[in-house]
Amino acid sequence: MQDNIFLKIIRKEIKTDFLYEDDEVLAFYDIHPIAPVHVLIIPKKPIQSIAQMSEEDSPIIGKMFWVARNIAKDLNISEKGYKLLIRVGKDGGQEVPHLHLHLLGGARLAENIHPV
Repeated sequence: MQDNIFLKIIRKEIKTDFLYEDDEVLAFYDIHPIAPVHVLIIPKKPIQSIAQMSEEDSPIIGKMFWVARNIAKDLNISEKGYKLLIRVGKDGGQEVPHLHLHLLGGARLAENIHPV
């Protein structure tokens, strides 16, 4: 997989304040938020996207969703609701070639899923 900003964050080459970190997953605020709360949850293992995952990688998705759930509770957005989003490939809007889960909340969010 090509080097990218998330790999640099994982290697701690870019200073980032983590909301969560363990041996498998990192979570931090998006530097270009599209909602009042916009957190990215990424695996430390270099996986380009859902499309490139292997079956052995599948538990990491559950872990990412569990971390998102806990962060949503910590940030007090669980009660009103939030959106979880994974973009896959160019047509899906994926900009960084590293699997990542968007946790979006803090306001009522529009659908905004239309062909360009």
